[in-house]
Amino acid sequence: MARRRKTIVFENVEISDVASGGKSIAKIDDKVVFVTGAVPGDVVDLRVVKKKKSFMEAIPTAYHKYSEDRVEPFCEHFGLCGGCKWQQLPYEKQLEYKQKEVVDHLTRIGKVELPEVTPILGSPEITYYRNKMEFAYTDTRWLLEEEKDLDIKETRGCGFHIPGKFDKIVHLNHCHLQGNISNDVRSAMMDFIKENDLTCYNARKQEGLMRSLMIRTASTGDVMVLVQFHKEETEIITTTMEFLKEKFPQITSLMYVVNGKGNDTIYDLDVVCYHGVPYITEEMEGLKFRVGPKSFYQTNSAQAYELYKITRDFAGLTGNERVYDLYTGTGTIAQFVSRKAKEVVGIESVPAAIEDAKKNAELNGITNCKFYAGDMKDLLTKKFIDAHGIPDVIITDPPRVGMHQDVVNQLLEVAAKRIVYVSCNSATQARDLELLDAKYKVIKVQPVDQFPHTWHIENVVLLELK
Repeated sequence: MARRRKTIVFENVEISDVASGGKSIAKIDDKVVFVTGAVPGDVVDLRVVKKKKSFMEAIPTAYHKYSEDRVEPFCEHFGLCGGCKWQQLPYEKQLEYKQKEVVDHLTRIGKVELPEVTPILGSPEITYYRNKMEFAYTDTRWLLEEEKDLDIKETRGCGFHIPGKFDKIVHLNHCHLQGNISNDVRSAMMDFIKENDLTCYNARKQEGLMRSLMIRTASTGDVMVLVQFHKEETEIITTTMEFLKEKFPQITSLMYVVNGKGNDTIYDLDVVCYHGVPYITEEMEGLKFRVGPKSFYQTNSAQAYELYKITRDFAGLTGNERVYDLYTGTGTIAQFVSRKAKEVVGIESVPAAIEDAKKNAELNGITNCKFYAGDMKDLLTKKFIDAHGIPDVIITDPPRVGMHQDVVNQLLEVAAKRIVYVSCNSATQARDLELLDAKYKVIKVQPVDQFPHTWHIENVVLLELK
């Protein structure tokens, strides 16, 4: 018979700092304990949920003292929903901890000589700042503590996954992440589902009709709504689409997709445009970017503009440079800097994104951008560079995992005068900077906050040849 592990509990522990990933830190007998849910200054009792040789993970079981830095979370769903985990911290404290994380990663992991890091650029809007949200439907919503002993008959819901639980959905009454008509559409759809007695998806059984709801908005006023159904039921789908079309005439792109797979991704599925056009249009400095249901676009439009301006400024373009834009996505940065460059070459692994980039360049009358699809480590070779010319400036904006070492090695071989490294993960950015340190010196560092009330942070670094 297996022996049960003894529960480890620590009492009256003061939380001392913030760690990566939104967790906090306590020190017990010189061992680091990563704590979920507490903030620096809290004094808590802890129950250990994971014990390793060099660290432990724990959750608070009681609070003896609350930190003076705490503020009252503004969302009724805080603590259950995984969306805004730092609402209990004032925004200026969030920025302070994000800045600290960037500096810590670049010095501790990167081990490179740094200039003075420029103060983080905070977001002017700290609520309703996202332009894209995806909400999941469920037939068994997560019940609140006060509901668990009640005879609850209506268990359908629409909202976000409980962190770490693929089949548990918190039903949202109101979400503070996306403004415009987002909450109205989600609420009206739930009323429609109940009135028409439609079934909602069960992730474990993989059954039920209504699967998810995606809403995208643009600074131009465009609105996209995409409903994901689990199976093809033409009459119900048509009725649902007509309801949204009549109820919300401000929707400029009304779409649906039928997904019978075991996962929610739509990238390999055919999306049907029921009404309007199959895209919304974003605009920056007169440049227009068509954003489709499968397109990537920075989710905080206002801060994306600031991020791109910093990137362009760091690139130091005079109009005579050849620029390589690595991990170009739909080519937004490439086109944004193109007016100050002689030529821009964009590379991206997703063919559909490259097609969007080409269409957007044509839409904007940009003729000095060329886009190529392929895996970065396979496409960015000596042969490719010989064919397209040695870049004067390289802009790289890789995914969270950072750049493949083969790509870093190629950058060292090319030895462009300047590299502007945009990252959504300063830890992997720091790892890559340590490798680039063989030939490059860090000249500027500028953190940018695009995601208030979360631990995510963007960081822009300028490197120049030594």
